Amino acid sequence: MKWYQRFDWIIFLSWLGLSLIGLVAIYSATQGPMHADTFIAGNFIRQVIHVGLGVLLIVLIQLTAPQSFQNIAYLLYVACLFISVLTIFFGIEVGGERNWLNIGGFRLQISEFMKTATVLALAAYLTSNRNTTARDFKTIFMIGFFITLPVGLITLMGDTGTSLIYIAIVPIILFWSGLPYGISLLIIAPALLAYFSVVNWVVALVLAIIIPILIYALERKPILTFFSFATCLLVVIGIQVMLMEVLQPHQKARVEAFLDPESYRLDAGWNVIQAKTAIASGGITGKGFMQGTQTQLRFLPEQQTDFIFCVVSEEFGFIGAGLLLFLFFVLLSRMLYLAVTHKHPFAQITIAGFLAVFIIHVIINLGMAMALLPVIGIPLPLISYGGSSFLSFSIMIGIVLNFYMHERTFSIYAS
Repeated sequence: MKWYQRFDWIIFLSWLGLSLIGLVAIYSATQGPMHADTFIAGNFIRQVIHVGLGVLLIVLIQLTAPQSFQNIAYLLYVACLFISVLTIFFGIEVGGERNWLNIGGFRLQISEFMKTATVLALAAYLTSNRNTTARDFKTIFMIGFFITLPVGLITLMGDTGTSLIYIAIVPIILFWSGLPYGISLLIIAPALLAYFSVVNWVVALVLAIIIPILIYALERKPILTFFSFATCLLVVIGIQVMLMEVLQPHQKARVEAFLDPESYRLDAGWNVIQAKTAIASGGITGKGFMQGTQTQLRFLPEQQTDFIFCVVSEEFGFIGAGLLLFLFFVLLSRMLYLAVTHKHPFAQITIAGFLAVFIIHVIINLGMAMALLPVIGIPLPLISYGGSSFLSFSIMIGIVLNFYMHERTFSIYAS
């Protein structure tokens, strides 16, 4: 069979389509008259180089034996941890975050590549022997250990937003590895309750009652049900106490601006209001390329990174934003299909882990743009400007393509 017949064109063309949309949006966000004499004017050319490097990496990864990723998973993980430590001590501080390490003139954001290494390490551990199962306490502890190290180091860098991505991977990996439904629900319950406790404490209280009932229906274990109810109740009460007694005035202002941005329209609520205005003003067909007033007059904050979706929505409208979301749907649904159908457990868990990283990024970034979630600086995969982010996601795509291309030789049934 020819190589192009074993190549997953659906995933590659989805990656390419999203990358090109990102280039168009970044060009518009950085090349207007208001950007001519600014540093960001060079971001478009840099992103073109990133896309070219992404193509090269994807090609090179296809020439690699799939077993290699399993063999070097721990080594990559340790190497990324080591570079993270170097970044804490010798990194470049930007906006209060010491997140970048200057290597030969290239700024490396190791927290982005750490996601790939962590997923590979988790998959390697979970498939290290047949007795490893997500139902064992030892397995859960080890997965927590694998996640805690990068979370701790990235938090020390000041990038708490990225730390949340690693934490969110845990329940998905465990669920995919066989964790019971009820316990999986218990793991994600605190995050759901924390969000609704901030938005509407009554809804959170209702969920604190419903979730233990669902857990009992799934597991039929009274002790687990009581523990889940106590946990849910403590989360709701704890968040309320934190909001009223623990948070500092400036931290409370951020929460209040998220809940009621109009009251802080000239301060903490400015970003959210401008983002919503840009999305709403695009209409069905948009204002046209390089014609978005919010974008071209630089009302949009971080428009080439955090709020890149607003640029697409304003200038290309519902149609452009819909095309972007459709390509994400095609890419993610295809990755889900491969995670389910692949014949090797390491490949299954790795693809599922990469899928989780993509989904979490998309949900959080779109939630930020539409004022459904607080702004925590999470990029939109393959769309937002950023070399480390783009190349990290491209490496994930390359590995997924590799597992599909070499599926016959990378299988538990292969001779």
